Amino acid sequence: MDKSEITDILEEIAVLLELKGENPFKARAYTNAARVLDQYDGDLAQLVAEDRIEELPGIGEALHQKITELVKTGKLEYYETLRASVPEGLLAMMDVPALGPKKIKALYEKLGISSVAELEAACQEHRVRDLPGFGAKSEEKILAGIAQGRDYAQLTRYAEAWAQAEEIREALRDHEGVLQLSIAGSLRRGREIVKDLDFVASSRHPQDLMDYFVSLPWVKTVTNHGETKSSVLLKSGISADLRVVSDKEFPYALHHFTGSKEHNVAMRQRAIAQGKKLSEWGLFEISEVAAAVPSGGAVGILKKSREGKKATPEDESKLIPCRDEDDIFNALGLQYIPPEIRENTGEIEAAEKREIPRLLEWTQLRGTFHCHTNWSDGKNTLAEMAGEARELGLDYLGIADHSKSSYQANGLNEERLAEQIEMIATLNSQIGDFRVFAGSEVDILKDGRLDFSDDVMAKLDYVVASVHNAMAQDEDEMTKRVIRAMENEYVTMLGHATGRLLLQREPYKINLEKIIDCAARTGTWIELNCSSYRMELDWRWWHRARDKGVKCVINPDAHRIAQFGTLRHGVTMARKGWLRKQDVINTMSLEAVKKELAR
Repeated sequence: MDKSEITDILEEIAVLLELKGENPFKARAYTNAARVLDQYDGDLAQLVAEDRIEELPGIGEALHQKITELVKTGKLEYYETLRASVPEGLLAMMDVPALGPKKIKALYEKLGISSVAELEAACQEHRVRDLPGFGAKSEEKILAGIAQGRDYAQLTRYAEAWAQAEEIREALRDHEGVLQLSIAGSLRRGREIVKDLDFVASSRHPQDLMDYFVSLPWVKTVTNHGETKSSVLLKSGISADLRVVSDKEFPYALHHFTGSKEHNVAMRQRAIAQGKKLSEWGLFEISEVAAAVPSGGAVGILKKSREGKKATPEDESKLIPCRDEDDIFNALGLQYIPPEIRENTGEIEAAEKREIPRLLEWTQLRGTFHCHTNWSDGKNTLAEMAGEARELGLDYLGIADHSKSSYQANGLNEERLAEQIEMIATLNSQIGDFRVFAGSEVDILKDGRLDFSDDVMAKLDYVVASVHNAMAQDEDEMTKRVIRAMENEYVTMLGHATGRLLLQREPYKINLEKIIDCAARTGTWIELNCSSYRMELDWRWWHRARDKGVKCVINPDAHRIAQFGTLRHGVTMARKGWLRKQDVINTMSLEAVKKELAR
C-alpha cells in the first residue's frame, strides 16, 4: 500500500472517529499523522522495514503499529472494524456542503438519518430545522447542496479527465490496427468541466480495435459495442466513446466530434452557402452532385447525413479530399481554427478575415508565480520548489505563501515573512542563473484592506491579493472590496478572481466587468489560476480583458512540486481565451520580468 493510500485511510479514520463522537484529540492525531506522512518525501516502506516510523513527528506507538500494518499487509483491522461500525451513508453525507461530522452525528442520533436520500426527504418535510444548530436556512442549503452534488456527479474536472484520457490514448496507440488517433470532444476544446471522453481513430481493422477498447483495464461497464462506435463506463465514473472510421474519413470525423455543437452548426451553414455539405463523413460538392445526378443524389447525401449514415461510393465521388482539418477549413475559405476556440464566439468570422492570432504555446512560459511552500500550507521546501521549477526548464519562480489572516493555512506573520525573504535571498545566491522572487498571497480583508501594511509589502518583489473569507457578501460589496485592494500600489496581481472551486463551490458574486476595467486602469495583472479546482479567471472573460490591455499571469497555485504540471492546462485555458504570448506576463524573460516587477 503506497503512501497516498495510507494517508487517505488515516484521514478517513479521523472522520469516522468524529462521526462516532470520540475524543476530538484522538481524531486530530490521525489527521496530523496523515499530514506528516504526506509531507515525508523519503521511502516509507524502508522506514517501516527499519522500524523507524516513530522518528516522524507526532507518530506515537499506536500510530506506529497501524502504519506498519498498512505498509506490510495492505490492510488495517482497526480501520475495517471502525468503518463497519458506522453506517455507510454517513460517509456519503460528508460530501454535502455545510455538513460536518458533528452535524451528521446529530442528524443520525436525533432523526435516525443515515443516508443522503433520507436527509433530502427530512429537509423537504422540514424536520431538520428544529434541531439545535440548524434552521430553515440550513435546510435550504442542504437541499441545494444535494441537488448540486447530483448535478456534479455526472461531470469531471478537465485535469482529471485529461489524465484519464491520456492513459487510454496511449493504450490505444499500442494497438497495431490504429492508423490515426486523437482525443476529441469538449476535452480537446479545453472545457474546464467535461461530461465524457471522446476518441476518434482510423483503422483497417475496426472491430479488432473496438474489442481491444472495451477490454481495457480502466473499463467498468460496456454500454455499447459496435464496429464504428463503442461506449464504456470507466471505473473512475466517467464515460468514454470511441469512434472508428476509415483513414480518408478521419479529418472530417475529428472535426465533427471535436465540436462544439454551435461551431459545427455555423460551419455547416457556411458550407451550404458555398454549395457544399459538411458532415462527419466528409465535405461534399452538393451543387455538382445535384447537376450530375438529377434523380436526387444530392438530396440522398443530405438525407444520409441527417440519419447518421455513411455516403455510398457514388456519393463519395463528389467528396472534397482533405488530408487534415486544416484542409477542411481551407476548402471553406477559412484560416485554421485551433480546437480550443471552436465555440462559435467569433472564431469563424475571424478566420474568414485571417485574424486568428497565434495563440500561446506551452514552450513560451519562462516562469510562474503564486506557489506555496511548507512555510504555510505547502508540502515542499523552498529549495525543493525551486529545484523542480528549474528542472522543468523555467527561469524563475515566485513564492507566495499565505499571509497571517489565513491562520487555517499557517499564514506567515510579519516576522516569519521577513525570515522567508532572507532565506530566499540566500537561496538566490546559491543557484546562479535561476531566480526565486519573494512574494506573498495577501488576504483581501472584508473591507478591502490588505492583511499586511504597505511598509511590509514594499519589501516584497510582488503581491498576490486574494479573497479567502467573507465570500457571502453581495456583488456590490465584493466588487468594491476587491477594487479597493487592486488600487493599492503594492498589489501586483489579483488571485483566483471569483473564488470558485469547480464541482465543489460556486463563485462568489462579483462584477467582473468592473474588475477588468479596474485592472486596465491600475495595471494590475489578473491571474489565470490553473489549479485543477479553479481554472480562473474563466476563459469566457479573457478576450475582453486582453482587448482592454490587461495582462494575464498563469499560476499553478502549487502546494507541492507535482502540481507544477497544471501549467500545461493553464496554457490550454489561456488559448481558449484567445491569449497570445504578448498577453501573458510569465512568457517574459527573467530580465524583462525583473524590470516589469520594478515598474
